[in-house]
Amino acid sequence: MPPLSADEPQVPSRLSQAVDTFFYDNQIVRNFGLATVFWGIAGMLVGILAAFELAQPAVNMNTAVTTFGRIRPLHTNAVIFAFVGNGIFMGVYYSLQRLCKTPMYSKALSKIHFWGWQLIILSALISLPLGFTTSKEYAELEWPIDIAITVIWVVFGWNMFGTIARRRERHLYVGIWFYIATFITIAVLHIVNSMELPVSFMKSYSMYAGVQDALVQWWYGHNAVAFFLTTPYLGLMYYFLPKAAGRPVYSYRLSIIHFWSLIFIYIWAGPHHLLYTSLPDWAQSLGVAFSIMLIAPSWGGMINGLLTLRGAWDKVREEPVLKFLVVAITAYGMATFEGPMLSLKNVNAIAHFTDWIVAHVHVGALGWNGFLTFAMLYWLWPRLYRTELYSKKLANIHFLIGTIGILVYALPLYWAGFTQGLMWKQFNAEGMLQYPNFLETVLQIVPMYYLRGIGGVLYLAGALLMTYNLFKTAQAGALLAEEKATAPALLPAAEDPHADAGHWHRWIERRPFQLAFWATVAIAIGGIIEMVPTFLVKSNVPTIASVKPYRPLELEGRDLYIKEGCSNCHTQMVRPFRSETERYGEYSKAGEFVYDRPFLWGSKRTGPDLHRLGGKYPHSWHYNHMLDPTSMSPGSIMPPYPWLYDNTIDYSTLPTKIRVLQQLGTPYPAGFDQQAEADARAQADGIVRDLKKEDIEVKSDKEIVALIAYLQRLGTDIKVKPEQAAAAAQ
Repeated sequence: MPPLSADEPQVPSRLSQAVDTFFYDNQIVRNFGLATVFWGIAGMLVGILAAFELAQPAVNMNTAVTTFGRIRPLHTNAVIFAFVGNGIFMGVYYSLQRLCKTPMYSKALSKIHFWGWQLIILSALISLPLGFTTSKEYAELEWPIDIAITVIWVVFGWNMFGTIARRRERHLYVGIWFYIATFITIAVLHIVNSMELPVSFMKSYSMYAGVQDALVQWWYGHNAVAFFLTTPYLGLMYYFLPKAAGRPVYSYRLSIIHFWSLIFIYIWAGPHHLLYTSLPDWAQSLGVAFSIMLIAPSWGGMINGLLTLRGAWDKVREEPVLKFLVVAITAYGMATFEGPMLSLKNVNAIAHFTDWIVAHVHVGALGWNGFLTFAMLYWLWPRLYRTELYSKKLANIHFLIGTIGILVYALPLYWAGFTQGLMWKQFNAEGMLQYPNFLETVLQIVPMYYLRGIGGVLYLAGALLMTYNLFKTAQAGALLAEEKATAPALLPAAEDPHADAGHWHRWIERRPFQLAFWATVAIAIGGIIEMVPTFLVKSNVPTIASVKPYRPLELEGRDLYIKEGCSNCHTQMVRPFRSETERYGEYSKAGEFVYDRPFLWGSKRTGPDLHRLGGKYPHSWHYNHMLDPTSMSPGSIMPPYPWLYDNTIDYSTLPTKIRVLQQLGTPYPAGFDQQAEADARAQADGIVRDLKKEDIEVKSDKEIVALIAYLQRLGTDIKVKPEQAAAAAQ
């Protein structure tokens, strides 16, 4: 176990003279390590494909399963839950056994966890390109997979808490605090955000609608970053950094402040993803306030990590593991400074919906998560295989290529983000938009998208070098699957006079279930205070009498829009800025989204906002645009969707969809489920007749007809008088 810290001496807690012999399970660590490398490379490959598709849409070869809208969520899920997820489990299974001085509670649970997690990843790999998605960012997987995730997460927690309960070290090291908080919070986030009613085997509707769905989603989305990409990696940092540096953690007291303040404050910050939207102002303000406060605990962790290297900086010049760790912790500090800065309303007004946000996310993902994972792999592999690392030189080259890759990836996207944000808001001397055509802003940043792809290729090249290095390291040694260890048996707390001796925090940290309870309280407060009023106080989502439920054909079209991943490039949220009301029309109202399950506000504008699209163009424009985007928008980087003209609308689940939505509160009349298909076909016939007037022949049962119906509905539920529109534009 690493020394606790430089400012906290250990108090002896094992008074028994009995010594136990046991064996650490290294095989499960190796297995998760192999999965980390495999899925990491796979996720990066998909990311590179997506990056180049933004620059050149023909890269998808006109194939449905490879379009950007479908593979973007595949990339994020592969990197977050496959690459980083397996990296978390690799590090936790190695460190937890040694911190607790006991093998894992159950080898059977370890195996179920490993293979269950890989099957979940495989199910995502199959389902997302096929268009089975909820469209909620970082939570796109459909309900059967959500249930599987819950089961496997419980298996992981069972194994972890069982191991902690059988520990031979009374003190719970700081890394374990973060593991416990991660398990609890991810469980709460996943269950709350995944509340949905199934329509069919791979289709469901969210139990939340509109503004409420947006709040829950970004409470989940922001805290998935916090408690999947941050807290477990902080726990791993607290273990592997002292081990690699041969130095104690700088400050035990700082680690206590870091832990409790981080988990309490982080959970409140989600609404900063929804600034200037239809979310109530009080919720937006809470998100901003707590986001600013988040700098303190985040930088407390970074400082604790970097100062742990005091007296060991000479090693950084030689040891690639320490190089990766230093850049990882620095990237964490940069990302956790930039996040609160982006939550300031004046900064967010420029940055949100632009590639600036993508750059910000990737500084954290590539730098913090990626480099710390590489450091763990380089540190673990020689120890698992009882040999030296095959080549430090290759590891140093990997570090250099990877660092350059991060810079080549992120800097062009920052430039693209600044360009977008400023061009969108630019007015000329006559008071008119300088760039009224959204496509003008897109064409300016296409070169940045090419550079982004090149940066991804460099980063992947470094990962491939690491893979070769680890393979040769394993080839030179032999896996020590069962590592022998000894430790004194632990006396029951009642018989140990030093059980709570030392710092006051011992009273909590030496009682894992008590620690878990207070961690749950800390993370629950923010979520409850933000969400309960939004659900129970009607004034938060004022209704609008003219807003009606979607007609059946529009509902089918909306589901196609979700299937194709259109919300990955288009938003449906006109913010109350003059630049946006001039460009798109009346700003969006909370009451317009009460029947949107799920909400589709989006988080990135690669294409223009669509909330006021309905009625702006004739049916023929949408027909031609989806068939060949460049025919309507020369230079467009949107891919064509020819399969929509061949695929037939599937009405088989339409009655069930209507019944499920009725259960969720959508006011369709009684018995409407039996009339829905006839209504849909009648509306489709009307669209086909209109298209025929413009010399376009299409059958009324084709998917393109349903999509046109949905697009023509967008934003038409409220009618704005000309004088109101003029006032809104001032």
